[in-house]
Amino acid sequence: MEITGGGRLEVRITSADVGKRVSVRYVTDSAEAGGRFTDAVGVLTSWDAGVLLITRKSGESVRIAESALAAGKVVPAAPARRRGPSATFPELARATARAWQPVESEALGEWTLRASDGFTRRANSVLPLGDPGMPVADALTHVRAWYAARKLPAYVQTSTGAEGTQELLCAALDRHGWRREVSAEVRIGALAPIGDLDADVSAVRLSRTVDEAWLRRYQRFEEASPAVRSVLASGPSVWFASVAGTGEVPAAIGRCVVDGRWAGFMAVEVDPGQRRRGLATAVMTALAQQALDEGASAAWLQVEADNDGARALYDGMGFAPHHHYHHYRWAEA
Repeated sequence: MEITGGGRLEVRITSADVGKRVSVRYVTDSAEAGGRFTDAVGVLTSWDAGVLLITRKSGESVRIAESALAAGKVVPAAPARRRGPSATFPELARATARAWQPVESEALGEWTLRASDGFTRRANSVLPLGDPGMPVADALTHVRAWYAARKLPAYVQTSTGAEGTQELLCAALDRHGWRREVSAEVRIGALAPIGDLDADVSAVRLSRTVDEAWLRRYQRFEEASPAVRSVLASGPSVWFASVAGTGEVPAAIGRCVVDGRWAGFMAVEVDPGQRRRGLATAVMTALAQQALDEGASAAWLQVEADNDGARALYDGMGFAPHHHYHHYRWAEA
């Protein structure tokens, strides 16, 4: 907080700082007389009619009455990671998109509208990496019509929590009646330590193509359609891993897409009855070794915030959060 020479807190932000990262202290309602102080750090996404909106890196929005401000200042972007690979948001966003390509896409300025018969939100949402070439309100109208023509719900994928992410767009979506439906983390880490893990990879089979057995373990198998196979097979260099089970369904599976220096890990799943035997680690290690052979050096993956088991596994492998991503859905009346 900004403190003057006399030891008093001072507000050093104005509405002209919308779009910048700020740190504020404000008074909240409390049963105790005089209230209490609370801090918030994030991007100032609006300052209108006496109310500030601050979007935290997790995507959560905090509304603060201007009259409640006790102190505030503009702060620099979050410091760069001191371990693992470095990555800008645009670079990582494009790499993750190339690893999960839609059946159909259309450009709207620098936005990409994606559709895949409803298979996953990622393959059926707008990827807005830049200017749509028209006012946002008009772009969102076009988006709604485009998805309605395909009998699909309208989604926009946004990101928060890193330099260059889309906190302002999140706020605009909220104002225009879109509602955040799900959020997840994009994590990154060095690839070599994963390939060097002490794991038995002898039982892991790697294939360039997805087969029926792999799909039986995949949690979205019931949604199987031509779009499923198309999306799963998409990417610069795609590998599928599986560990045989007792029947026709694998005990564990995984997918990796190698793209230049990046290796993206997806669909790592283990039979619930076979967990805690190191199968997920073995799948990840085998895929990492293949990616290292192809020249990759950095790894990324996506994990939902409430998947505690996966988060613990990836923590142990050295993955750390880079940014959060969210899917906003048009809230039809």
